[in-house]
Amino acid sequence: MKLMEAPRHIRTITEYHDLMELPKPEHPLISVVRFEDIKGRPGRSPKSISHHFYSVALKKNVSSKLKYGQQEIDFDEGIMVFMSPRQVLTVEPGCEEEYKHTGWLLLIHPDFLWGTSLSNKIREYEYFAYHLWEALHLSSKEELLVVNLIRQIEQEYQANMDASSHLIMVAQLELLFQYAGRFYQRQFLTRRKAHHTILERMESFLAQRFQDDVLAAQGVPTVESVAEALHLSCNYLSRLLTTLTGKSTRHFIQDKLIDLAKEKLSTTDLSVKEIAYQLGFEHAQSFSKFFKNKTHCLPVVFRQSFN
Repeated sequence: MKLMEAPRHIRTITEYHDLMELPKPEHPLISVVRFEDIKGRPGRSPKSISHHFYSVALKKNVSSKLKYGQQEIDFDEGIMVFMSPRQVLTVEPGCEEEYKHTGWLLLIHPDFLWGTSLSNKIREYEYFAYHLWEALHLSSKEELLVVNLIRQIEQEYQANMDASSHLIMVAQLELLFQYAGRFYQRQFLTRRKAHHTILERMESFLAQRFQDDVLAAQGVPTVESVAEALHLSCNYLSRLLTTLTGKSTRHFIQDKLIDLAKEKLSTTDLSVKEIAYQLGFEHAQSFSKFFKNKTHCLPVVFRQSFN
């Protein structure tokens, strides 16, 4: 059995520049790179890389489909991807075109954010936790805005640095991240066909897991298990479901479970204990507490309302 190649850990932006045969960065903690300038090539560069800094990539003109994780990204249009420190990026073998596309790469070391409000706030931007195949697709106007912001950051650290330079770049970064959040929300709303397909797949997965014997044996599916089955991150799935249904993944699962419990209470003669077991609860008391929290009445009271 062939072992997976361990990722190459790149701890500094200077180390990344060296690996990709780029000039030494003008600032050690933040850098803007043009993909056209990268000279690193497959065979000399590692297939798996783990950056110890944040990266924001805007990619254009990739002539092939590249596979990240378990999904393919279609690069027919400009896309952005966001990576947090220590996430692993793997380029599939045979994807030599990965190094021939155009666009921009923004690298931000966590040390650059120390002592600023963005140091903690950056963790609130959910898209840094999304998998790479959940990329942000940009319109022409959105792309132009993003490129202008990235170039403004580059121009700021290339100019004569003064006491305001750091604060200005942090403000520009925060503006870029806020726009990205707006564009992701727009994507959730406009790419409805693809997103409704995800919703249908989720419904199908839950229908299989909510069969009596499966629930009794495996318990209620977790948010993590649903997201994994759909090849999505937990954050992305919950954000998507909230946009489409007004419910988080956890509440979506719980509401499905309540619907099934109501069906059993109103159409069968099973005891509350038997229903609790079929729904994956170890104890009837736990089921009764869950049911009351969701419906504001006990299972026995709900059943009596049908008699």
